[in-house]
Amino acid sequence: MNAHATTLAIIGGTGLYQLDGLEVESRVPVADTPWGAPSGEVISGRYGTRHVLFLARHGAQHTLAPHAVNYRANLWLLQHLGAQEVLGINSVGGIRADLPPRVLALPDQIIDYTWGREGSYGGVQGTPVRHIDFAEPYSASLRARLFAAARTTGVDLREGGCYGCTQGPRLETAAEIARLRRDGCAMVGMTGMPEAALARELGLDYACVAILANWAAGCDPEPYAVTLDEVQANVAAASTALGLLLAQFLQTA
Repeated sequence: MNAHATTLAIIGGTGLYQLDGLEVESRVPVADTPWGAPSGEVISGRYGTRHVLFLARHGAQHTLAPHAVNYRANLWLLQHLGAQEVLGINSVGGIRADLPPRVLALPDQIIDYTWGREGSYGGVQGTPVRHIDFAEPYSASLRARLFAAARTTGVDLREGGCYGCTQGPRLETAAEIARLRRDGCAMVGMTGMPEAALARELGLDYACVAILANWAAGCDPEPYAVTLDEVQANVAAASTALGLLLAQFLQTA
């Protein structure tokens, strides 16, 4: 086991409710944390030589809307169970022309358009306010290792640029997406924040692997109405590449 063989947590998004290839050792049932209840049970196991934790962000039956996810409980629990690194798997809509459905991308920046979400552990329950450095929201070392795994496997992992995080659960209007494009966003999703910021507060290395599940409003050359069935079908179609990427990443990390 090499120097990077730390406990990794994977948070699965829409369409990813289990981790294929994980040798399950135990299941941590849903229980309250100091921040309330997490999204669901945490599956603990091994993937090769790595100790891996897995949590479905929206619950096993996709019952939690993006704004209703208890991000604070999720991240706290994963760290409490030993996680030092976290990969967030997020289904997103493509804004940039080279990010069509069924590809994978690795964003390096984020803009938070959400509101009303509990976005910090500081300033509540007697804890001090913390002003974290968030200029670079994703771990450079995790991103570099993911790109290295992609090169080894031949997986097409695209430099994703900026992730625009909206409130949801509705999809965006074409005008809203036009605004995000003007702001420099390459993709749009609903779960990137406050997850990334909370991980930083806890001192966890965090990166996002984005699955392009659909075109964002107004970006498809042939406009159509996005459905959850289509999103899940596109996520399933990308699952082979995601599995290869994660397998290589876990073998070499």
